Amino acid sequence: MSEAYNQDCLVRAVSADGYVKAAAVSTRALTERARQIHKTLPVATAALGRALSAASMMGNAMKEDAASVTLQFKGGGPLGTVLAVSDHEGNVRGYVDNPAVDMPLRADGKLDVGGAVGHDGTLTIIRDLRMKEPYTGSVGLLSGEIAEDIAAYFAESEQIPTVCALGVLLERDQSVLAAGGTLIQLLPGAPEDVISRVERGVLSLGPVTAVLRDNPDPAALLQKALPEFRLDILERVPVEYRCDCSRRRMEAALIALGRPELRKLLQEQGHAELSCRFCGNVQTFTSADITALLERM
Repeated sequence: MSEAYNQDCLVRAVSADGYVKAAAVSTRALTERARQIHKTLPVATAALGRALSAASMMGNAMKEDAASVTLQFKGGGPLGTVLAVSDHEGNVRGYVDNPAVDMPLRADGKLDVGGAVGHDGTLTIIRDLRMKEPYTGSVGLLSGEIAEDIAAYFAESEQIPTVCALGVLLERDQSVLAAGGTLIQLLPGAPEDVISRVERGVLSLGPVTAVLRDNPDPAALLQKALPEFRLDILERVPVEYRCDCSRRRMEAALIALGRPELRKLLQEQGHAELSCRFCGNVQTFTSADITALLERM
């Protein structure tokens, strides 16, 4: 592996003819970080890793400072909710409700992500631009395979022809060997043949993890995905698994309970222990801490 690409990285590009915009991301390290935090078994690692890669590319496309995008898959499968959040730079965090789910492999020998996520439910995408109300869009799930559902969301909810390819490849010890994906979209005014040229390229690409395993540079993935286009790379940024939780935020959560509930907590338990769902950070608030919060309120 090239030293220059040891770190997870995202690239954004536009075709020289102005008809296609594309992003690609390599997320091996951040997906492995998520696996270690949540102790996910393989099918949960694959589902969460795909969702994190998609969220990273969508979050990075939002250039407003402090903006964020949330992807929430609720498909009725054994994994429960799969949730991924990205900031405006493409740094991500996420979780699955049931990380210890184990599933038989599909007939083709691949992980059954669609079966684990389920397809009797919805994909909800929340874009928070730090304005009065976040923008929320929701579509029915097609397959639970993540990439197909992302593409369907853009086509149905935003009328943007989109091709999405995502993947997570695991070692025998269940650690992450390669992960990432690409998100390719047509720009307004693109001729009819452009989408077929895009689809042709992505179909010939094969699994994205095979490409990223051999060369983790996402720019190389884009070139392989769009061989019929000349691409101009607009941006290359490092991305990582990043949680913004803090003791102060947890204090705010306790305060949000209100005085009566906080007093009841103090009387019945004498302390509080809060855990972050994204990173596992645990903060303990003693009776003195809770008393001090009540005084501040």
